[in-house]
Amino acid sequence: MSAWQGDGEVPLDGAKQRTVLAALLLARGRTVPDTRLCELLWGERPPATFAAQLYNYVSRLRKYLGDGVEIVRQWSGYLIRIGAGRLDLDEFERLAGLGRQALRTGEHREAARLLHAALALWRGTTLANVTDQLVEAEAHRMTELRMAVLEHRIDADLLLGRQVELVLELTDLVTTYPLHERLRSQLMTALARCDRQADALTVYHEGRRVLAEELGVDPGPALVEAYQAVLAGTPVPAVEAPAITDRGRRPMHPAMLPPAADDFCGRAEELRRLTGLLAGPAAAAPPTALLTGMAGIGKTALALRAAHLCRPDFPDGQLYADLGGTRGNAPDPHDVLGWFLRSLGNSEAQIPTRLDERERLYRSQLAGRRVLVLLDNAADDAQVRPLLPGDPSCRVLLTCRGRLSELPGVTRMEVGILGPVQALALFAAIVGPQRVSAEPAAARRIVQMCGRLSIGIRVAAARLIARPHWSLGYLAQRLAHERFRLDELRLGTLDVRARIEGSYQALGRDSQAALRRLALLRTADFPIGATARVLGVSRRVGEEVAETLVDARLLEVAGSDGGRRQRHRFHNLVRVFAREKADRADRRIMAGGREGGARPVVGVRHREDIAALGTVGW
Repeated sequence: MSAWQGDGEVPLDGAKQRTVLAALLLARGRTVPDTRLCELLWGERPPATFAAQLYNYVSRLRKYLGDGVEIVRQWSGYLIRIGAGRLDLDEFERLAGLGRQALRTGEHREAARLLHAALALWRGTTLANVTDQLVEAEAHRMTELRMAVLEHRIDADLLLGRQVELVLELTDLVTTYPLHERLRSQLMTALARCDRQADALTVYHEGRRVLAEELGVDPGPALVEAYQAVLAGTPVPAVEAPAITDRGRRPMHPAMLPPAADDFCGRAEELRRLTGLLAGPAAAAPPTALLTGMAGIGKTALALRAAHLCRPDFPDGQLYADLGGTRGNAPDPHDVLGWFLRSLGNSEAQIPTRLDERERLYRSQLAGRRVLVLLDNAADDAQVRPLLPGDPSCRVLLTCRGRLSELPGVTRMEVGILGPVQALALFAAIVGPQRVSAEPAAARRIVQMCGRLSIGIRVAAARLIARPHWSLGYLAQRLAHERFRLDELRLGTLDVRARIEGSYQALGRDSQAALRRLALLRTADFPIGATARVLGVSRRVGEEVAETLVDARLLEVAGSDGGRRQRHRFHNLVRVFAREKADRADRRIMAGGREGGARPVVGVRHREDIAALGTVGW
């Protein structure tokens, strides 16, 4: 990872700063969340000052890179805009694409020129000077990308009769990658064209031995075809690698599911319904289940638990993608389809560039197969629709804070907060039953102050594990201070405030203002008309804003007559968050002052709308 201005290299401080720059560039214009940058910089054990250190890395990058490059703070992450700058990876992919096209149309000399130029951009080891975490996340993909282009460049050189020069290069490559059948078949072709049939056959038999010993498999079609051609005295011409045959590198049956939580507790009824839907008989269309609920409620844990329980029902594989949700870095369906197609065994050259073509190839390759597709943290309907398979033998499991109401044929399951017994069981499973049995009353208070929210319970338990000298009673005392409660419910990448922040930032300005002001009401619940009163707008507009907050899972429906008579309430951690966000203007309006045309809440006569509502402050 390096940066250049003109002929001079830009001085960068070290591996962590280079990691931030590389991660932002590899995101291709999308926002990279703080949590993701934190993982790439420090792994699972970030320092307590990680936010300040990350800010410092970004500030220094802005200084070093100058005005031509813009690093923007967006929501809870950063994105980079390089303007007129150039990224060598973009240039590599451009040249490689042109080279593959020239190879397909028979322009072998032009193809060789372009592919040689693309590979000349690679210098040294991929991502050699960044953190191990980024290398683990990205280096394999980039190495695979380079290898695919190298294969096509060798094809072009073989078609131009350059087999003599290729023998030495391919011999070194096969020594380095002994399980790579495509390179081995290319070496056999080059040797046969140099009238070295015996050597070509030796290369084949050595490859068969290595594949049997290392993987327990026989040679694939590409290697067998090259062997038969050498025996017949008609070496096969260089062609693009066939799909789903490289057993040494690409699995035909993807297994992309992340591990499920070992401490999963409760949700027995939801699990029964979910596994019944996933493992049920084929229908006219792929059955789709949607788990919906507020941030941190435990949708992902439930989905992964059900998916792992049903793995034997999907022998053809399981596909998984985190779709970003409200984090501001939701991946494009075009990119997600690329991940899926690669996992299904396609080389880079075989993956189309257009979205509609990727959709068709994806659905064609899932046809007749029983595959589970888990799409976690979906952002909206438009993002999900291209990722749905067409074969009824497949199953789709979605998680989303919203209801994705535009998707047809979806079974929607509302995931609520844990019951008191389930919440305490989860807490005990993480902290340990001995500590809970020693202080049962304190454990119950902690769980209750976390609102029985899965993420809150996990963070509280993680803090106790990190501080074994703390008693449960001491943590309960710290959580009792509402003003500092969200500070207590944060440890490393586990952060309740950050989860709610994503939903808040996705709101419009009026909805944000309504959330802040409604949180200042001193009442357990309130009528739908309260939203109009705190904003100083018509009842109809207020109702639309209130429904937006309900859709965002930031308000709950406490009661309804099926029409306009509704009452709303907050989850207690959302209320704490919204009160944090309230500014002086919000507090002045709610205290009875007039600002921005809003009517004061105090003194409202209409008992039906807002009955005796006061305000609360810290």
